[in-house]
Amino acid sequence: MEVAIQEFITALSSQRNSSENTLGAYSTDLRQLADFLQQKAVTSWDQVTAGDAEAFVAHLRERQYAPTSIARKVAAVKSFFHHLAAIHLVEEDPTREMDTPKVEKYLPTVLEPDQVRGLFATVKVDTPAGLRDLAMLHCLHSTGMRVTELVSRDVAHLDLARGHIRCSGRNRRERVLPLSLEAQRALATYLGEGRHLLAQRVDQRALFLNHHGQRLTRQGFWLIMKNYARTAGIGDITPHTLRHSFALDMLSRGMGLRAVQELLGHANISTTQIYSHLQRTHAERVNTMLDTLEVLEAEPASVAALEVPSVAVHGMRG
Repeated sequence: MEVAIQEFITALSSQRNSSENTLGAYSTDLRQLADFLQQKAVTSWDQVTAGDAEAFVAHLRERQYAPTSIARKVAAVKSFFHHLAAIHLVEEDPTREMDTPKVEKYLPTVLEPDQVRGLFATVKVDTPAGLRDLAMLHCLHSTGMRVTELVSRDVAHLDLARGHIRCSGRNRRERVLPLSLEAQRALATYLGEGRHLLAQRVDQRALFLNHHGQRLTRQGFWLIMKNYARTAGIGDITPHTLRHSFALDMLSRGMGLRAVQELLGHANISTTQIYSHLQRTHAERVNTMLDTLEVLEAEPASVAALEVPSVAVHGMRG
């Protein structure tokens, strides 16, 4: 059963350009299904019945999985069996009549400007790790990039002279994201005073490093952010909260929905439209934490003179 899962994940990766997070989640979901089936003495995929599939969903509900998690697992299972039927590994798709659970859509959680200020204020910048953390938080809030995109950045992706950072999203399409002045300052300070103290190899390309001198992981960043949020008295927060806050800030500044879609890297504008609904519930949100998105023109020499690898900057693609 494991071989079929691995082959499906490989096919999913090559045919749909799915993100690593999606591939990882699907792998986990399908292995959970396989474990459930084996406990019922089902040892091959062609033995699975519609009743087995429904029993798996009932099992998830009994274990009180969140509706969003159940919906994702059902989507993974349906996609998997559709694949098995297409390659004739099973005669019939047992999930063909299975409905995907409907998940009530909630407006995303955002931080108010004073909460963002409080979050930044908790970071102590008297250590290399503190300089790194402040730079990461500013970079995330300034650009709205995903946390996976953030930790995947190399030093070469950053161009402080122009105030941009290059980013490749889930669809492999490159975006050139403007950095706020505060983000530029934080990144310049981290590069000038902190990163070299974390790096253990001169050829390390990663922009953000952990205490081992290696690329910081998304899980590592999540724990760092959660700790600062707890100190700042902010309870319900994830790295995506800053992404949501960025999108709302941009709309509040008068940026068009298409432009926000481009910055966020959404493949479909319908994904971005939820922020229009969110904006109506935050009509009073006029002031934002972001500085005017302009490049450094009259910054201190310590910023402009940093020896950061310069990269070509391309215009935003339409």
